[in-house]
Amino acid sequence: YKRIAPAAVLALLTVTGSAFAQDAKVAAVPGFGVATEIPNAKELPDPNMVYKVLFDVSKAAAKPDQVNPTLDALARYLNTLDKWGVPADHRKLAVIFHQGGGEVVLTNEAYKERKGVNNPNVALIQSLKKAGVEFHVCGQGLLSRKIDKSQVLPEIDVDLWALVSIVNFEMRGYARIGGGN
Repeated sequence: YKRIAPAAVLALLTVTGSAFAQDAKVAAVPGFGVATEIPNAKELPDPNMVYKVLFDVSKAAAKPDQVNPTLDALARYLNTLDKWGVPADHRKLAVIFHQGGGEVVLTNEAYKERKGVNNPNVALIQSLKKAGVEFHVCGQGLLSRKIDKSQVLPEIDVDLWALVSIVNFEMRGYARIGGGN
């Protein structure tokens, strides 16, 4: 399988300001950036390639009222693929939530009960799902945190165990971004 250093990817994808510019075209995930063209760049998104990528979310945002940085990076990545003409049926993007990233999947009510603030990830998860992203959460993590399936956002599939999910995605040819624990 292919493993990409999470810090390097997140640093590149979460750069803000002049490094990103929004095209006039409506983005796949509105409100999030897209990589600015780099003259003579060697590697560019290829519209003929099928992008199979699993984003591994094992850590929470620094503060409970902040969007998870991996989800933010995913939105920028999806918009970048879209900008360079990679068709939706060539974008096979998925997310696995586990360990410290597991509470991202909570409904707003359940998140607020546990964290004291609204879940800042709900709208982004809904936008990403609408753009074709698959979402999975570790069932073992839900059990250990005493989270009932009714407290999980409807956009999220509950899997048996993140280890099984990660291996299954990798065996199906997905590159894994993030994780590292």
